[in-house]
Amino acid sequence: MDTEDLGLFGPGSVTWKVHEEPILIVAGLRSLYLQALHPRAMAGVAQNSNYRSDAWGRLVRTATYVATTIYGTTAEAEAAGRRLRTLHARMRAIDPFTGEEFRVDDPDLLRWVHVTEVESFVSTARRAGLALSDDEVDGYYTEQRRSAALVGLDLTDVPGTAAEVAAYYRDVRPQLRMTREAAETALFLTAPPIPWKLSLPMRLGLTLGPPRWAYLGVAGTALGLLPPWALRLYGGLGLPTTAMSADLGVRALRLALAAVPRRYREGPLQQAAKERAARLAAA
Repeated sequence: MDTEDLGLFGPGSVTWKVHEEPILIVAGLRSLYLQALHPRAMAGVAQNSNYRSDAWGRLVRTATYVATTIYGTTAEAEAAGRRLRTLHARMRAIDPFTGEEFRVDDPDLLRWVHVTEVESFVSTARRAGLALSDDEVDGYYTEQRRSAALVGLDLTDVPGTAAEVAAYYRDVRPQLRMTREAAETALFLTAPPIPWKLSLPMRLGLTLGPPRWAYLGVAGTALGLLPPWALRLYGGLGLPTTAMSADLGVRALRLALAAVPRRYREGPLQQAAKERAARLAAA
């Protein structure tokens, strides 16, 4: 295994430019709100995971997988993809409307998760203030087809430009709806249980306003960043000021995160990737 390999993307890619942004934590939450609107995708998650009892553990595992595909070596990214494909291949779920059993690794569901995720990443980064040209946005979608291949998707079936993503959303929207599971998941995402270490002061009778209110602000911003059609499915939350408020909020949050020292903002996989890139550049 080439330990100096730069992985699927590398320092000159649009992907590295986008994922340099710590604001993508908001993008990840936005994508979950979107994904919940697909009844089959939501059923697949609800019937095959313990996301309610292990919300933060699931979040960490998902973040680690994404970081591995972005910053790991090619071998590490491919190994992560194999593990995920093996896990998904064993899973089945029941359609909440038809009663039909379906595979969780159905390409239509994998495509929905992929598109909502990458579209959330690049659109959130752009609205937060990251300078990206239209060509760079298209480049990001094209590059991210490599990530789609890791989960088993055929590259020719994955949108590779902003226009193709917009067309995909138009095509899939008739399948989306607000279900009870979607509503319950949205509520859970907006007010999840606090991790044990943060909840300890509350157990001792102390107030813990700032972390809870800070998270609610992030969740509100993520909701406000949803496309207008998604907000309408969530009950008409798309007020005229919502998009503007979300843009202001996400830009302010990006500025705040930029003040955090880099060693705290970057994970070990990202740091290791940059070190490999520096060694290769020096050589």
